[in-house]
Amino acid sequence: MKKPIVAIMYDFDKTLSTTDMQNYSFIPALGMKPDEFWGATGEFSKKSEVERILSYMYMMIYLAKQKGIKLTKKFLNECGKNIEFFPGVENWFKRINKYGQQHDVKVEHYLLSSGTKEIVEGCSIAKHFKEIYGCEFYFDPQTQEPVWPKQAVNYTQKTQYLFRISKGATDLRDDSKINQKEKEHRVPYTNMIYLGDGMTDVPCMQVLKNSGGKSIAIYSKKDKAIIQRLVKEKRVNFAFTANYAEGSNLDNTVKSIIKQIAVDNELKQKEEETFRKLSGE
Repeated sequence: MKKPIVAIMYDFDKTLSTTDMQNYSFIPALGMKPDEFWGATGEFSKKSEVERILSYMYMMIYLAKQKGIKLTKKFLNECGKNIEFFPGVENWFKRINKYGQQHDVKVEHYLLSSGTKEIVEGCSIAKHFKEIYGCEFYFDPQTQEPVWPKQAVNYTQKTQYLFRISKGATDLRDDSKINQKEKEHRVPYTNMIYLGDGMTDVPCMQVLKNSGGKSIAIYSKKDKAIIQRLVKEKRVNFAFTANYAEGSNLDNTVKSIIKQIAVDNELKQKEEETFRKLSGE
């Protein structure tokens, strides 16, 4: 029997981590507070009319130079080591993988973030993701410092990764596979789960919910009003507090989704086998 694949996709900031990833180490290294850095980013974006995600990437380079900080990949990796996660996150991945194995389902985890990929790569949970899609820099081979955005992921651009993951075309340099016609996608949308914390994740949540997948809004107490709006507008399937611990509502629901996918897959394959026998194939 063919083993189904379940793809779980996550936002990062305030979905897995307790605040924006730059707030833990990078911004303090500049001698700034988060409100100062993000305020300066907003002002630059407003004055220059540069897209907000590209604006924060520019400000990281600009302010690091001002402060005499060499913004190498190694430095950014180090900034990921102090990231704090919501309860249960750090043992979530192995636990969910094990549950999938118990039901003959392969679980894959993907990160879809507008945050800094080099910072994520330095955190304790980076090893659990099959792919990390985020904003990243191209570093000069000689100076080891960033000279150009290698990849920028804004909120609506996140939706392309749903399609790529479904097709199995996860290499962003591969322009051929993404357009190939296939009988079946590697991961059907019905086998996809998206976890995000709010309005910036709405495009992905809406697309996936409308395509038969499951969208889950994650919130802390202070962001509850935003999530209640998403639930009222029926943009998500579920909404839970940011608790990934075993036995939590989030844990139980994701496991139930995986189990249902396993049952549906078994029924589908039995039906296909019966049809083959009746048709004499």
